[in-house]
Amino acid sequence: MNIRFKITLLFTLLVTGILSLISYSVYYFTDLSRKEIFQLRLQAGASNRANLYSILGENTISIMQKIDSSSMSSIPKRAIVIYDGNDQPIYSFYGSGVRPLVITSQLLSAIKAKKNIFYSSGDLNVSAIYHSYNRQKSIVFYAGNDEDGKGRINDLKQILLVSLLAGVIITLAVGFIFSSQLVRPIKRIIKEVNEISFNNLSDRIYRGKGQDELSGLASTFNNLLNRLQESISIQRRFISNASHELSTPLTSISSQLQVTLQKERSSEEYQLVLQSLQEDVEQMRLLTKSLLEIAKTGYEGGIELSEVRIDEVILKIVADVKKINSAYEVELEFGEFPDDGKLCLAYGNPDLLYSALQNITENGCKYSPDKHVYISLHFNKRQIIVQIKNYGEVITGKEIENIFHPFYRGISAADTKGFGLGLALSKRIINLHKGEINVHSSANTGTIFTVVFPSLSTY
Repeated sequence: MNIRFKITLLFTLLVTGILSLISYSVYYFTDLSRKEIFQLRLQAGASNRANLYSILGENTISIMQKIDSSSMSSIPKRAIVIYDGNDQPIYSFYGSGVRPLVITSQLLSAIKAKKNIFYSSGDLNVSAIYHSYNRQKSIVFYAGNDEDGKGRINDLKQILLVSLLAGVIITLAVGFIFSSQLVRPIKRIIKEVNEISFNNLSDRIYRGKGQDELSGLASTFNNLLNRLQESISIQRRFISNASHELSTPLTSISSQLQVTLQKERSSEEYQLVLQSLQEDVEQMRLLTKSLLEIAKTGYEGGIELSEVRIDEVILKIVADVKKINSAYEVELEFGEFPDDGKLCLAYGNPDLLYSALQNITENGCKYSPDKHVYISLHFNKRQIIVQIKNYGEVITGKEIENIFHPFYRGISAADTKGFGLGLALSKRIINLHKGEINVHSSANTGTIFTVVFPSLSTY
């Protein structure tokens, strides 16, 4: 069942429930009002007969007989019975087809005690009153069947049922039209999404002029397409650059082998060729390692997380950077350590965090004229802040936007060995740990990489 029929069905059920409740309420309260009015009519008839008997006494019997026999009463099917103060019947009248009332001494005693009762006897409603006037006591039973009122109630019932059925049919039609109008934008979105493929990712879904949920859905799809298009563009550039970087050492190896094998060489020449091949192989090894590390940071579920002290990671980086190049120097500045140990801890993978910060530190040493990098570590209630600064060439604003893209290398890095993967890897790792990295570069302050991690206290 598609959503259009579901909306129509739910709308119809809701309206049917409301109409049914209203119809039942109208029927119930109308019938209740009819019963109350008919009871008052019976009580008025009984009171009228009791007053006549109290005033005229025995002489009223013949008069009431003539009245009840000839009267065109609004209650054709009725019965009237009068008992005197000694519980003896003194008058009775039964209309055509009316069965005699069953009157017991217990019933007479109950009427005397309560003065006025109302009950049902077969298909008749009975109003019985105990009347006393000038020592003239009587019990009057006035019974009748509200055929006219019941007939009007039955007519009302038929009208309500027909109205309910007509309302359900109209609701189905209106609900179908309403649901069709409601689903039309959704069907348009589905059609437009199905038409978008790998070859036309630049197409976007029409979001309309409104600001409703459907417009928000279209905007969400468009944002998804923007991210997908950007990811595919990055992937294409990455594959293109990776292919180029890998093909360069392979081409060099192949060329050197072809030239070397063309004729016999001396041992010294073979040694030089092997050394050159070793350099090309080492370059490929380092590039492949970087590519695997970037692939490893592609999803959070693939790494093991634990509590990590960032200061210990930085101290290890300082020792290892010196081993890479004896000319590299790193100066540390640690802020005041908080009393709460959780504020010094980050939640992440120590090896990846080491790799991220080590890449930034090594780059700073590599591209700084004096080979110096300054690292400062500070803490606040929710964050761990690491700043890595060097006084190399200023990175322009346009370059800052690209330095975290894989294989991008700035103008100043043209003469320095590398693949342009270190900062891209660092940014991925930092983002994976819910951190942020920002770059500020100027002639006065130098180039500062600010890395912010959430502390363990935020988890």
